[in-house]
Amino acid sequence: MFAERKTFFDHVRASLFAGKLLQGRVDGLNHLLDQWEARHSGKDIRWLAYALATAYHETGFTMQPVSEQGGAVYLTYMYDPQSPNPKRAALAKANGNTHPGDGVKYCGRGYVQLTWANNYRRIGDLIGIDLLSHPERAVEPEIAARILYEGMMGGWFSGVGLARYFNAKTTDWKNARRIINGLDCADRIAGYAKAFYAALHV
Repeated sequence: MFAERKTFFDHVRASLFAGKLLQGRVDGLNHLLDQWEARHSGKDIRWLAYALATAYHETGFTMQPVSEQGGAVYLTYMYDPQSPNPKRAALAKANGNTHPGDGVKYCGRGYVQLTWANNYRRIGDLIGIDLLSHPERAVEPEIAARILYEGMMGGWFSGVGLARYFNAKTTDWKNARRIINGLDCADRIAGYAKAFYAALHV
């Protein structure tokens, strides 16, 4: 069990949202809490706090699943086999983006930025949904929440999961970032996670 919703929202409003919670953020947080209670009730609340912090960071604080911004030119450069950057083009092909247009088709989506055709196929198989043919479904809130929670618990993104950093002997808010993306913004996200954790326990 964790804090009542009103108490939780009062706390995060002050600590994470500068005193103002827009309705979209309330809806997004409620959805994520509902999905946790429905599927993962009884699991470590530190896991929930870190997952919420990850979503907070990766969605630009909106708490809604997002599609990567930048437009077709940027997405082609980053993820397409026809990228003008040979290293990016080779990386695209190595990750399953083999057809022109795959850079746009398999751009980052969700509460975490799921990218590359190979990852859409693999994670779609894990949750039983054809994300390879329908990558746009990765921004559907229920699907996005499953990818966030199950992916972070199962180590789907980097090979390590939440249990490595939060267990009976360890609480490692900083290195938990390795679940998603090395130590990119690790200290900042650790601060967000601690704030969510405090809100869940007040």
